[in-house]
Amino acid sequence: MENRVVVTGMGVCAPNGVGIPGFVKSLKNQQSGIRFQPELENLKFSCQIAGKPRIDSLNLNEYFTNVQLKELNASGLVYGVVAGQDAWKDAGLTFADKEHPDWDSGIIFGTGILGVDKFREAIYKVDEGNVRRLGSTTVVQTMASGISAYLGGMLGCGNQVTTNSSACTTGTEAVLMAYERIKAKKVTRILAGSCGDSGPYIWGGFDAMRILPRNYNNDPESASRPMSASAAGFVPGSGAGALVLESLESALGRGAKIYGEIIGGNINSGGQRGGGSMTAPNSKAVIKCIQNAVTDANINPNQIDAINGHLTATTKDPAEVQNWSTALNRSGEDFPYINSFKGLIGHCLAAAGSIECVGTLLQFEENQIFGNVNCGDIHPEILEVVDDSKIPQTTLNFAPKIIAKASFGFGDVNACIIFKKI
Repeated sequence: MENRVVVTGMGVCAPNGVGIPGFVKSLKNQQSGIRFQPELENLKFSCQIAGKPRIDSLNLNEYFTNVQLKELNASGLVYGVVAGQDAWKDAGLTFADKEHPDWDSGIIFGTGILGVDKFREAIYKVDEGNVRRLGSTTVVQTMASGISAYLGGMLGCGNQVTTNSSACTTGTEAVLMAYERIKAKKVTRILAGSCGDSGPYIWGGFDAMRILPRNYNNDPESASRPMSASAAGFVPGSGAGALVLESLESALGRGAKIYGEIIGGNINSGGQRGGGSMTAPNSKAVIKCIQNAVTDANINPNQIDAINGHLTATTKDPAEVQNWSTALNRSGEDFPYINSFKGLIGHCLAAAGSIECVGTLLQFEENQIFGNVNCGDIHPEILEVVDDSKIPQTTLNFAPKIIAKASFGFGDVNACIIFKKI
């Protein structure tokens, strides 16, 4: 018998809310975290807006020691540690003692690029001949696995502690990797999630690709427009999301709160074939990923009440909706409710999937479907597939039982996860 896997703790460091209470309030009330960034204006970016978590009011001594804080210059690592520790505490778990690792707990925490500001700082010191002034934490702040290493040491996890990286699919993939390991009885619980740095060195390449909106610098909250006919590109974002996954047996045994159950999922790639490329998805692979996730969950597609899509506010949004329709064989008024949180937080890149998984599960808690923003002018190609009543413009009182969440990333990679209320 395989383990059933549930989510017992969550933490988030998002542009529109740090901590679960603030985040859920913003999602429910459609409060945006996308703001004008003077730094981007000074650097002559065309897109001068972004979603960046506000952590200035946090007491970081609650998360880091004074020694760790002394040379800390990696925003994504900070976001990840905040979200990760908050999720662990939310699950009612304690840190392992100083002598004995917790052999039953692990970490799978992904990222795209970690510590780019620290890396830039190190490059300047090396070029100036000041190698000895790099400091002792440069390596751990700039290695991709720095986030899982930090969290692993803080929590004292003795099972697998690792980092994955699959572009915008990273967060959802991390959750599914943890799910598979717990289901196979190789571990009792895993802290899963992902994080991403803030700043021009992360966002500059996308600005150069001309795939970010350029005409909303004076109206940031209107810029991110998933499923809209007037969508002009994705707004860059950053942050972290974290979820504690645990066997149902363990969760029940310690009386833990359960946010929902993971009943299935799938990860695949389109191989950059059949229309897929480094930046575009192979629709056949997307459809196959969704269908395989539904099969793995052992449900009928008609049981899915809602979809939290990838839906980045680019020209690919109509194709994504069509792929969902084909995969589930549902359309018009029969289509599930569908939403995207990117209208409020932007596209948080490697952190997107984990932040959005947290938001997806909160809909079970609230008995609501959080509304879409900035898509009063739904793309006509989407309306050919889905009735507009299935794309709620405001938060809807509706108690979903099963929600599908998907992420698609550069490199033609896909992940779809099926959550169930328990």
